[in-house]
Amino acid sequence: MEQRFTSNEVMALTGLSARQLQWWDERGLVVPLKQGHRRLYSLDDVVEVAVICDLRRRGFSLQRVRVVIRFLQREFGKRLVETVSAASDYHLLTDGKRLFLETSPQQVIDILKNSRQPMFTICLSDTVRHIRAELKPHPEVAQKRRTAGSHSRERKTVRSDSGARRLRARRIS
Repeated sequence: MEQRFTSNEVMALTGLSARQLQWWDERGLVVPLKQGHRRLYSLDDVVEVAVICDLRRRGFSLQRVRVVIRFLQREFGKRLVETVSAASDYHLLTDGKRLFLETSPQQVIDILKNSRQPMFTICLSDTVRHIRAELKPHPEVAQKRRTAGSHSRERKTVRSDSGARRLRARRIS
């Protein structure tokens, strides 16, 4: 069974309010599993929420965040967390008008060199790795859960098989 996180756990990890999580769910940005009135988030959902929080903290409007998420889904045909694997670095770059997703440091440098205006960059992979590390249970905690009779839960490992690819720029304005 896949591990699920309550709204309170997601709020503690990301610093979001309950209302923000509810609003994002209502708008279809991150849609958790619902059991009655409870929202249960998968590991993938939590990572997406964390990446979106990072983008929001860095000044991305929610409309631009939606564009980024749709861009990644259209280019890769996958969710954000499935795209951004721990094995490679994905850098999101934007000048406010165009959006780039690069996997190579040389590609990032080339875009920065050829830009006529300041570029904003975010390493999406760092955020994904950080959240996965936060959620990884310590061995002694896992052992206590098993001996206490709790149900052990397995995490679903997601790997990207897309490899390194250069994506075309997309206008976001």
